Amino acid sequence: MADVVARALTAVACALLLAGCGSTITGTARPLQVTDVERELVTGYFADLNEAGVQGTSEQRDLLKDTQHPDFRDEDCQLPAGTIRVQPTMSTLRLDPEWAPPGEDEHPRGVVLVVAVTLTVVQEGSEVGSQIGSQHVVLLNGKAYGFAPCVN
Repeated sequence: MADVVARALTAVACALLLAGCGSTITGTARPLQVTDVERELVTGYFADLNEAGVQGTSEQRDLLKDTQHPDFRDEDCQLPAGTIRVQPTMSTLRLDPEWAPPGEDEHPRGVVLVVAVTLTVVQEGSEVGSQIGSQHVVLLNGKAYGFAPCVN
């Protein structure tokens, strides 16, 4: 009987010791959030895009080529006629780690973010169309990259 009691006490002691081995971290689990630096890079990306559009079609096309994600540069991209103006709703900016560009299987390198935007096409100084949608921006090595709005 003493042997059974000794085994029971040993089992209880082991259980208590194992329970004490785990560490408890106080706090509440939260999803990852966009940092202020990331928010500024995205804001700057759209400001630069819109400023280039004010300067003209060729300036904006050059900027779109320069800021196209380096892993997804497509020389066959036909940009829409005129320029585009993009108004992001920054309160909707969020991480989108599962996204891959249409027709691609791979996630782009970098931090992928998505934001709701109003995109307006301007031709010869007149607005010819407007659309609400979402735009992905990828932050890679301290720079914001996008995916040009190709018409093909």
